[in-house]
Amino acid sequence: MLLFPWWVYLCIVGIVFSAYKLMSTAKEEEKIDQAFIEKEGRVYIERMEKERERRMKQSSKKQEQHETGNNHSIA
Repeated sequence: MLLFPWWVYLCIVGIVFSAYKLMSTAKEEEKIDQAFIEKEGRVYIERMEKERERRMKQSSKKQEQHETGNNHSIA
């Protein structure tokens, strides 16, 4: 019935268990990494939107200053 010593079977069970734990841990780490990437992406998009708003405000101020400067006439 036993073709190999008992410790060989124990090693095989240990290898299978280690492979299972490796796969489950890798899947869990992938979820954590994906959540971190999504969070950082949201932060980056928020910064881009704030920068766009700031630039739009600056360009509208420059345009207003330019328009008020053209109303003066020399004559």
